[in-house]
Amino acid sequence: MSASRPDLLHTVPPRTDLPDVADHAVPLARALDWVGMEGIALPVRVPDGAGGQLQVAASIDLSVNLANPEARGIHMSRLYLQLQAGLAREAITPAGLRHLLQESIASQSGLASQARLKIRYEALLQRRALESEFTGWKRYPVEIEATLSEGHLQLALGFSLEYSSTCPASAALSRQANAERFSEDFAAARPLSVGVVHDWLESERGLAATPHAQRSRAQVRVELRAQFDELPLVPLIDALEASLATPVQTAVKRVDEQAFARLNAENLMFCEDAARRVASVLSADPRIERYQATVAHFESLHPHDAVARVSGTNP
Repeated sequence: MSASRPDLLHTVPPRTDLPDVADHAVPLARALDWVGMEGIALPVRVPDGAGGQLQVAASIDLSVNLANPEARGIHMSRLYLQLQAGLAREAITPAGLRHLLQESIASQSGLASQARLKIRYEALLQRRALESEFTGWKRYPVEIEATLSEGHLQLALGFSLEYSSTCPASAALSRQANAERFSEDFAAARPLSVGVVHDWLESERGLAATPHAQRSRAQVRVELRAQFDELPLVPLIDALEASLATPVQTAVKRVDEQAFARLNAENLMFCEDAARRVASVLSADPRIERYQATVAHFESLHPHDAVARVSGTNP
C-alpha cells in the first residue's frame, strides 16, 4: 500500500441510496423449500487423524428455506459472509456445524426456519507401510451433509476408500492349473525332496496361472446419532480398512509388496463378500443410525464392473 495514499487506510462508508429490488412485489407468491448457493469454494478445518487439524479446500452448498411466501428472496450475500466468517472460526464438528446452521437461519432476519449445508473435500491421511518403516499419504473423498430444522440436527457422513480384491473363482482355477503343471513336470518317477520342490516352485514353471485382482472402491454413507460430539471419519475408515484387509498402499518396498500379496491370498473376495464385510462394521457401530454402502470391483477380467449394495438401520 502506497504511503502517499493515506485515504486508502480508511473504510469507505456503505452507500444507502442504491436500489434494492428485493423489496418489490412478488409475482406468483409462494414459499420455497430451499434457496442458496452451490459450489462455494472455501477452506475448512478437519481432523488429520493424529489428534490435530488440517486446513483443506472444500466445495460447499448452503441453503435455507424461504418460509415467507411474500418475500421475493433470501439475503444471499449475508448467507455467504456468515458462512465465510463461521468456517474461519469453527472446525467441522457436530457442534460447529450446528452453530453454522443456526447463524445461517439468523442471518435471514425471520425469512428462514431451516438450513442445510453440504461440505465436500478430500481427507488426506498418513498411512504406514505393511512391513517397512515408510509412510505415505492417501486421499479419501468426503461429503458431510448437515440439516437443522426445528432445533433438530441431522448429520450424514459420506466417504469412499480403495482396496484390492482378488477373485476367489480365479484363485481356484489358478491353483488347479498350478497343480496340473506340477503333475506334468513330476510325472516321471524321480526322487522328490523339499529342496527339489522348493526350487521348482521358485522357477517360472512353478507358476502356471495367477488369479485376477483389481483395484476396488467402497462408497459409504452413514446417518449419525445426535448424542456423539465428533464426526467419526477416521475411526470408520480404519475399521473398514481393517475388515477389508487389503487397502491400497502408498510407499512400498519389496517386503511390503510381498506382504500385500499375502493379504490378497488370505482375503479372496467377490463383491458380495466385500459388501458383507463393510456392513458388518457399519451395523455394529453405535454412532450410526442408518447406513448404505456400494462396493465396486473394477474388473480386470471383464470390461464392466462387479457391484454390490447393502443398507440397514441399526437398533
